[in-house]
Amino acid sequence: MQIASRAFADGSTMPRRFTRDGDNVSPPLEWSGEPSGTKSFIVVMEDPDAPSGTFLHWAVYDLTPDRHALDEADATEHEGVNDFGHRGYDGPEPPRGHGLHHYHIRVAALDVDHLPVKSTAKVMEVWAAASRHVLDQAEIVGTYRRG
Repeated sequence: MQIASRAFADGSTMPRRFTRDGDNVSPPLEWSGEPSGTKSFIVVMEDPDAPSGTFLHWAVYDLTPDRHALDEADATEHEGVNDFGHRGYDGPEPPRGHGLHHYHIRVAALDVDHLPVKSTAKVMEVWAAASRHVLDQAEIVGTYRRG
């Protein structure tokens, strides 16, 4: 599988618009190359550079197999509760002076069409439910640093 964003290249800086310092909207994403048998997709964003350990920013799940993109600021009814305590997307906001953070955005093709999680499930719970059903996955990394 492959994943890309027209807003930033893999390994480059995420534009401020997609951070909590900016408009705090999710970036546009496109993916392809899923294996046969794919019944849904999940997208997860995490920051492994957070001082307290991996910080989970977003999970959107139960995306139908004919869907191969999320538009900028796209939202669905199937989004997990992130580590800020909000349902949906919250972008980068690393502590000031903490250095460069890497934001891993992963799309996974799943062999189920629906994840049996509550609408109040945390991103970690959503990914735990999905991880047993992953057929393939791809990742793009954006970076961000606050002064």
